[in-house]
Amino acid sequence: MPENIADKANNDTRIVKQFTNPVKEPIDSDINLFDLLDERAKRDPDGAMIEYKTEDGTWQPYSALVFRDMVIDLAKGLIGLGVNKGDSVAIVSRTRWEWTALDMAIMSIGALTVPVYETNSASQVSWIFNDSKVTLAVAEDDGQRDKIESVRSEVPTLRNVFVIEAGGLNAIKTYGESVTDAEFWEYKNASHGDDRATIVYTSGSTGTPKGVELTHRNFAFLVRSALQYMPRAGAWPNRRLLLFLPLSHVFARFMEFFSFGGTISLALSSNMKTMVKDFETFGPTLLLAVPRVYEKVYNAASQRAGSGFAGKMFMRAVENAREWSKAEQKGEKLPLPGRVAHAFYEQVVYKKIRTIFGPNADFAITGGAPMDSELSHFFNGIGMPVLEGYGMTETCGPVCVSLPEDNRIGTIGMPMCGITAGIAEDGELVVKGPLVCKGYHNNPEVTTQQITDGWLHTGDLGDISEDGFISITGRKKDLIITAGGKNVSPGLLEASVMTSPVVNQCLVIGDKKPFVAALVTLDLVDANNWLESQGAKPEPDLDALAKNAIVHAEVERAVNAANEGVSRAESIRKFEILPDEFTEANGMLTPSLKARRAQIVKHYQELIDSVIYVPLKK
Repeated sequence: MPENIADKANNDTRIVKQFTNPVKEPIDSDINLFDLLDERAKRDPDGAMIEYKTEDGTWQPYSALVFRDMVIDLAKGLIGLGVNKGDSVAIVSRTRWEWTALDMAIMSIGALTVPVYETNSASQVSWIFNDSKVTLAVAEDDGQRDKIESVRSEVPTLRNVFVIEAGGLNAIKTYGESVTDAEFWEYKNASHGDDRATIVYTSGSTGTPKGVELTHRNFAFLVRSALQYMPRAGAWPNRRLLLFLPLSHVFARFMEFFSFGGTISLALSSNMKTMVKDFETFGPTLLLAVPRVYEKVYNAASQRAGSGFAGKMFMRAVENAREWSKAEQKGEKLPLPGRVAHAFYEQVVYKKIRTIFGPNADFAITGGAPMDSELSHFFNGIGMPVLEGYGMTETCGPVCVSLPEDNRIGTIGMPMCGITAGIAEDGELVVKGPLVCKGYHNNPEVTTQQITDGWLHTGDLGDISEDGFISITGRKKDLIITAGGKNVSPGLLEASVMTSPVVNQCLVIGDKKPFVAALVTLDLVDANNWLESQGAKPEPDLDALAKNAIVHAEVERAVNAANEGVSRAESIRKFEILPDEFTEANGMLTPSLKARRAQIVKHYQELIDSVIYVPLKK
């Protein structure tokens, strides 16, 4: 039960409610993260731990013991190259097994992994390398190497650059041929829980990226907390995970370590185009994806059904799944006709959709953006629950997540074992525990602002139920206050609109304005597929799509559906379909694909002022 307390966190903040989920057994987090890998190699030396896809599309495994020894060889190579405890080593690459091997090798000797998104510009690479004083960098390919070399003269600390696809790992290993095993273990044993393991740069949706310092203890605690809290995900036998999230993102890194600490066989891939085929051939037991992936699965199924009899049956199946889920959430069952219909749709609709996720999937986890509750009810109703979780770079991964056996749609679950969540007087969610980062690199002022008396200020608004379930209502910085004084959290409205099969992105606006409005972008491929499923002709480009009356009507339907969940004062009164997209290239998305709200509003300011909020004629 949350405590109603008056915990003075700083001069401005009082914690008025908090909940702690106790550990089930003591957690030893004073370790080097390499110990998780070493323990796995001793526990199950011959079991598959890392799997990679060959050119012919088959999956090949590395056993835990073989992978551990490979990491040691790489670590010895780094020692031979003069990498010391506390040095920063950058990886500029997409998700692949070599990333994971390098990551463990770097951290095993007390050096710091500095992940860099492969989409970062040369100027961003220069800034990150200088801020963290990178001494050695590993690029995925010649293109990434050339980007690094273009700013090398600006980075005085950088000594070496290796290229994965040009035999870089083998080249690193050769430098360790004269380094003994004893020297490696000496380096490893000199690094402990409170030492820094990595500096992870945030995407910077509101400004310059900040380097978050995370320790071995932060990750080790969270791995062991998560294994206690959700053993079904990582501690049961024969667990399998296909990871296609970028390893530059902290959640993917956490899942890397979670896999080592548990029983998971981890496959790594960065090719989203082969994702469905990879689900089929690899057969994950657990799925991880942002809400957009599940929206696309739903929309693809809807488009395949079309607009005729099959389409009408699909929509009836959708409504039945949602009704089944909502009844289950209340501890009830559908009336007999609904149960009979559910059994029928299971055979003709639901199980076909589940096959998209492969033959072994038990459940899915999502985060990074709000999941539309109606979409959650649909997947829950077809037998593939999508569990919402929540975390930040500053917590090195998930703070909380819903459980398969207690999935309360509309919440992000309970704090995991040993973690305390609180609600500040202004409604902000705050977090305390050994998962909270050391601070911000070279930025003590921000550190003292964000972490006070051990409480990390998340910037998110939310609430905690009596039994510890957390709900998020929006971001403090994104909160819209209309001219009429109404507070509006845009995230849930945006998530609902984005479930439309034609919508790519949605940005809700209205701060200091008389009403709430939205900027909507379209997905050219998906929108045209939907048009064809409705018996209409596709359009050649986004400009034509934005003017298409059928598309406009579908966006209007999605907006009206979103408005059903809020009051009239919070509802979207007008929307504008844009003939272009928000992308990282045009500066409107971060590398982790979050909207840069200020930049988007600034870019479309003239349209906002002259079309959406038409000034009154005098």
